[in-house]
Formats: sequence, structure tokens, C-alpha cells
Amino acid sequence: MDVKNKATQINLFSLGTPQMRAFHMSWFAFFLCFFAWFGIAPLMAIVREELNLSKAQIGNTIIASVSITIVARLVIGWLCDKIGPRISYTVLLMVGSIPVMAIGFANDYTSFMLFRLGIGVIGASFVITQYHTSVMFAPNVVGTANATSAGWGNLGGGVTQMVMPLVFAAFIGLGYSDFWSWRLSMVVAGAVCFVTGIAYYFFTTDLPDGNFKELRARGEISSSEKANGTFWLAARDRRVWALFGIYAACFGVELTINNIAALYYMDYFDLGLKTAGLVAGLFGLMNIFARTTGGLIGDRFGQKGGLKGRVRWLFIALFIESLALILFSRMAVLPVAIGTMIVFSLFVQMSEGATYSVVPFINKKALGSVAGIVGAGGNMGAVGAGFLFRSEALSWPQALLILGGGVMVCSFLTLLVTFSPEAEAVAAEEHRNAMAERLEKATEHAPRRRLIPAFPTTVWGAGPMDLLRIFLGIALAIKGIYFILNMQVVEAQLGEGFGQMQVVIAWFVVLANAVGGVSLALGFVTRVAAAANIVVLTGAVIFVHSAEGLFGASQDMQFAIFVLFALVLLMWRGSGEFTMDRLVRPGRVESKV
Repeated sequence: MDVKNKATQINLFSLGTPQMRAFHMSWFAFFLCFFAWFGIAPLMAIVREELNLSKAQIGNTIIASVSITIVARLVIGWLCDKIGPRISYTVLLMVGSIPVMAIGFANDYTSFMLFRLGIGVIGASFVITQYHTSVMFAPNVVGTANATSAGWGNLGGGVTQMVMPLVFAAFIGLGYSDFWSWRLSMVVAGAVCFVTGIAYYFFTTDLPDGNFKELRARGEISSSEKANGTFWLAARDRRVWALFGIYAACFGVELTINNIAALYYMDYFDLGLKTAGLVAGLFGLMNIFARTTGGLIGDRFGQKGGLKGRVRWLFIALFIESLALILFSRMAVLPVAIGTMIVFSLFVQMSEGATYSVVPFINKKALGSVAGIVGAGGNMGAVGAGFLFRSEALSWPQALLILGGGVMVCSFLTLLVTFSPEAEAVAAEEHRNAMAERLEKATEHAPRRRLIPAFPTTVWGAGPMDLLRIFLGIALAIKGIYFILNMQVVEAQLGEGFGQMQVVIAWFVVLANAVGGVSLALGFVTRVAAAANIVVLTGAVIFVHSAEGLFGASQDMQFAIFVLFALVLLMWRGSGEFTMDRLVRPGRVESKV
């Protein structure tokens, strides 16, 4: 299907075009689906005790939560080709919210597993998200658009690890028992999904020029009958099944870690429920920028090396993921384990972004079916990994080690993803046309804009403020990890004056430091990350260090003011040249000089 008027750039702060409305609605809908899909995972310690679940039974529920999604993704991809992403998403959100809310009726292992099986249907939302951004954005930015929308959606898997224990605690604070609190928490998650389904119908269109129904009536796109054979068209392509296995080795691993991370840190590192959820949440929170980075680098490799370049980057990311996972499985010291997990998470999610920077170029006539089959591979990988973690003969570190070896083997499936010279030529022509259109629009809106060079190829391209930002980001990230391991320090510094808000504020401090620090180091959403940490440092100066005064023996007050001043400069200045923000800056014009 040839789609007209695709966007050639991503303007993150705009809702004025159908492309950007689809972008923001699709990632937000996927975020909520992911949140609800794994909402029960951080509460499993409570559920395990109440329902007396064994290790094998927990493993079965993990498998159930991802297995049905395999079928759902295959069907939803074909459905997108037939009726469009708008109606597909509306139906999925509204129907999928029912088992999310209904899990509150579970009273034994069997009913709980059946409801987790039903909840897995909303995992098919990923396919619609990737389909919708693929038809809305041109080849020069489609990898970045796909990766960002999916990555911010996957972020729900990290946020739910942190937020659901707080929702649970809120119901406890209102006087409900454990029995009712985890059930009501899931009702809240399901209700939000239902409302979002209604909003998706009214705020998006299937394609840049309108909806499938109107465009088919005008003869601008093929009829729905021709969509019936798209699944078999995709299924006959060996590259699709190679990507199926590749996605199993990255997204399948992410699903598995989302399901077991909180229990892993509780059982092997003796962390409490809240702290384990916070640590586990860091894995998913890397999606703020990690998956975007994978797609963005895929677009850059595609610009330099064509479709082969995109596949080459996919192999690199997946192979490093396998090494990081093997290393993580051997970690026994908590701070080192957390640091290794963050590196491992970075490459898991970059591999996912790299995969879907290739998918839109496999077969445009069956885009939905290709996206559905490849997406189903992620869940197939999670099902296979689930059998490792339910085995009584394997400890979870051993299971992670085996899983790392499997990922390494799957990285070589990229050798099967090849493109004909004709396909390479078509992709190159589309890329040139998209860049020409982008240049023309940028020139119209800013005729005096100076052409700026491409992203610096070496560290020598960084200026003094870039180096300050990178150093400050790394320092804040390390401080965030320290606070995670010593949450009592943060709560003690806050004192008793904040009441029930103390926990929420403490978590905000930790996330602003840990996640905001990594964002600053990479130069991604720099002003937002700086603003979050300005709030934290302002509070530290006023509430924590003010008693010391400027002329005390301790230098904590002076250092906090210095960091605050540096953050204000970064927020004022924004992104520098050596930064991820510069790669996705709206209106940026590249030059070959």
C-alpha cells in the first residue's frame, strides 16, 4: 500500500497534524496496555501468599500472560490491513480492559491463570502502534518513530513496577485489606484502558489523508478484500521468520524480565516489595530513550549503508545484548547487578528498535501482517523463556545464563535478512525524496537557517557544556542508584512533615536522579531531565541543607547550589551539538559538508 503525505520529521511537541496525533495516541495507548498487562507482576508477592502459588504455578501464569498474545498479534496485524489501526485499537482497548478489571474475581490458581491469559490479549496493541507509525512517517524517520512510540509504550512495563505498589498502598491507606487492595488496583488500570479506547477513535485517523473507509470509497487505496491474502504473503517470506526469531530474543527477554524482576530481587538480594519494584522498574524505564536510540541509530545506518546497514546494526545490538545478559546472570553484588541490568536493558531495547527499523521495508503490501508475525515472535520468546523459569531443576540465575546463550545464537539470524538490489534502490530513492521534502519545508519556514553538520562522529565534537552535561548526568545516575539501595536515607532527609506524600516524593527524587541522569548524559529530552532535577535540587537546598548555612563546615550546601546552577544553565541552553536531541530536533537540516 502506497501512502501519501507521510511526515518527514518528528515534532514531539505538536498535536497539530494527523501524523503526530497518531504518534502520541499510539504510544500512550500502548503505554496503558503495557501498564495493565504487567500490572499484577509487582504485586505477585501478595498474590503468591494469598493464593498459595508454587514456583511452577507462578511460571505457568507468566507463560499464560504472554502466550495468548502470540495469536492475538497474528490476528491484529491482518486486521490492521483490513479495517485500519483506528478501529482496531479502539476495539482492542475496550475489549481488553474487561479481563484486566475481572482479575479481581480470581480466588484460586485456576481462575487467576485464566484471567492472566485473557489479559495477554492487550499485548497485541504493540502491532497496531507499529503499524500506525509506519504508515504515518517517511523512510528517513520511520525507524525513529517506530522505536520511540514502542519504547515509550514499553515504558509502561517499568512504570507499573513502581506505581502499582503505590496504588496498592493507597488502597491500604484507605482502610482496605490486602485481599481487596490488589484487586481494586487492577480495576483502576482496566478502567483507564477502556476510556482511552474511546478517545483513540475520535482523535486519530488511519492514514495521513483520512480513514480507510473514505479512502477506499474514493479509490485511493486498495479494497478490504485484497487485505485477506496479506497474511500468507508475509508468511511465505523467510526474512519475516528470521525477524520473528530475532524479536523473540529481544522483546521476549524484556517480557520475561518484566515478569520476574521484582521477585528476582526479592528472592536473590533480599529486597522488600517497594524497593524490589523500584529496582525492577529501572529495567523498563530505560525505554524512555533506549528503544528510540536503537531506531535512531538504525535510521543513521540506513542513511549510510542502505537496508544492509540497518540489518548490520541489528546484529551488533543483539550480540551485545547477549553478552550483557550473560554478565548480568553472574552478578551477586546488588549495586553491580543493578548497573549491569541497566546496560543489559539498554541493548535489549535498542535491539527492539533496530528490529522495527527494518520491518517497514520487508513488504509494504502486507505491512500489518509482517508487523504482526514479527511482534508475535517476541511473545513466543517469552513463552520459551517462561519454561526455563518454571523449572525446579534450574535456579533463576542459571536460567538467565541459558537465555543469554540463546540470544547470542539468535543474533546470527540477521544473516537471513537480505534485500535485493532493486529493493535497496527503491529505499534509497524514497529516502532521498523524504530528505528533499524535509529540506524544502525547513527552507520555507526558516530561509535563513544555517545548515548544520551531521551528528559528530567522534567525542572531539563535544564542547565544554556537552562534557559538563555528560559528567553531571553520570553523577546523578550514580546518586540515583545509591538512593535506590538506601531509600531510608531519602525518607530520613525528607523528615515527617510530608505525611503520606513522603513515599511519592522519595520515589520522584530517585527517578529524577537515576533516569533523568542517564537522559542528561545521553542528551535526550535534556530540558525535561534538567527541570526534574532542578525541582529535586531546589528542595534539597531549601529543606535539607538550609540548616547548614553557606558558611558551615560541610560543603554540601555549596555543592548542591553548584549542581542546581549547572542544571539551570542546561535547561536554559538546552541540547548541545553532541546530543541525541539534535538528531530528532524538528526542522533540523543536514548538510553533506
